[in-house]
Amino acid sequence: MATTTQSQQSAAKRATASRSAAAKRRSAAAKRAAATREVNQRNPVEQVQYAAERAVLIPVGAALTATDRVAEAVTDLARTYSTPETAQKRVERDLRRFERRGSTARNRAERRVKRTRTRVERELRQRRTRAVRVVKRNRTQLERQAKNVRRDLEKAVSQAQERVTSAA
Repeated sequence: MATTTQSQQSAAKRATASRSAAAKRRSAAAKRAAATREVNQRNPVEQVQYAAERAVLIPVGAALTATDRVAEAVTDLARTYSTPETAQKRVERDLRRFERRGSTARNRAERRVKRTRTRVERELRQRRTRAVRVVKRNRTQLERQAKNVRRDLEKAVSQAQERVTSAA
């Protein structure tokens, strides 16, 4: 079974997000094109009327949306902090939530540091083992070559001595 690394997973997530964003852009572009085609098919009077309506309706809609959001925020605040007891409960709940989130972030960071440390230590052990192995192999080869050279040299010396004795 093939395992995926964290970097492969994050690359896959980025690719998925990229494809999703591209699809959204294409969809939005298609909607804009359809709206443009619709506007271009109108006669000039209808186009002017449409533009005027938009010029009025857009600020009205924006103002209503802003009003709704402000009213919702005020209602939420009034409900949350209506009495000192509820305000105290809300603050304590928020503090506990913040503490949990902080401890989660700390634990995540500690795990990441530990993982990195373990990986670095493993790589160093592997490099040291490879270096020791290479040094041993080179030493063995050098000793073998020195032994062969010594044997050849002793052989050449003994042959030279035999020639000198036989010649004398």
